[in-house]
Amino acid sequence: MTPAERRHLQKLDDLVLNASSEELKNIQEIDHQTQMEGLSLYEVYIDSSSLVNQSIKSHSKKS
Repeated sequence: MTPAERRHLQKLDDLVLNASSEELKNIQEIDHQTQMEGLSLYEVYIDSSSLVNQSIKSHSKKS
């Protein structure tokens, strides 16, 4: 694993570990959707980390 991959993985870990219960529900939903598309949450997060993070937070505010 490259240093950049380690940093990205750490950011994803931090996102999950610091998430509220509502944010965790949204992460779980996103993870389920990505798995149905044959992707991993990590792959999607790396390709669009700011978009995923923003999506999780915005879903929490709506609930």
